[in-house]
Amino acid sequence: MATGYETPVTREDVRDRYAAAALKVLDQAGCCGGGGDGCCGPAEDEGLYSADERAELPRAAVEASLGCGNPLMVADLHEGETVLDLGSGGGIDVLLSARRVGPSGKAYGLDMTDEMLELARRNAAEAGATNVEFLRGHIEDIPLPPASVDVVISNCVINLSTDKPAVFASTFAVLKPGGRLGVSDVVADDSLTPRERAERGNWVGCIAGALSFTEYEQGLTAAGFVDVEITPTHEAAEGMHSAIVRARKPH
Repeated sequence: MATGYETPVTREDVRDRYAAAALKVLDQAGCCGGGGDGCCGPAEDEGLYSADERAELPRAAVEASLGCGNPLMVADLHEGETVLDLGSGGGIDVLLSARRVGPSGKAYGLDMTDEMLELARRNAAEAGATNVEFLRGHIEDIPLPPASVDVVISNCVINLSTDKPAVFASTFAVLKPGGRLGVSDVVADDSLTPRERAERGNWVGCIAGALSFTEYEQGLTAAGFVDVEITPTHEAAEGMHSAIVRARKPH
């Protein structure tokens, strides 16, 4: 039986696509390869971030955003917290998070793409952010100690993973007891098969790799999360939705 965990492309395909996007920004030649594939596009084009939020950041951080939502709208960050952004890209959500948690807090960004990490670190230096750190690694195996993070955010990245159960398990492990998950992602109607999802957009455009609502909830629950909520915000393609996903690690 086909499931939402099938992997029609490899991790390298995803890395190559986002490396190319980072290089275009680093070369000051725009971003996203012209955009328009799937749901992901520059933050200001999609209206995902307010003018005030964009004004806080270096231009390159905004141009390199390929997300499908604004996870900070649901993460409810507080002064002094430690936050981790999975698939941090050019660093837009890390830099915004760093401002919200303040000097006593910490914002980590995790990305597997060297070019995106270079761009993110440049953006952090330009923004004068001193409470941020960008890590190289995979979201399926987060390189942080267990129970070290208060909040995990992500912006249209988990659906790109070829091993989503590993992402959920690794995220659960690094969260402190009572820690929170607040991500934006793409989720499919339960009625759509993986083949039908693939017909609606290519994998690295963040459509075809999406889990269904039921698969997503079951995956988080199997990893140990409670209070799982998945709320669609807008339709990215027929039967495919940008959604807010919230969950909590028990105390």
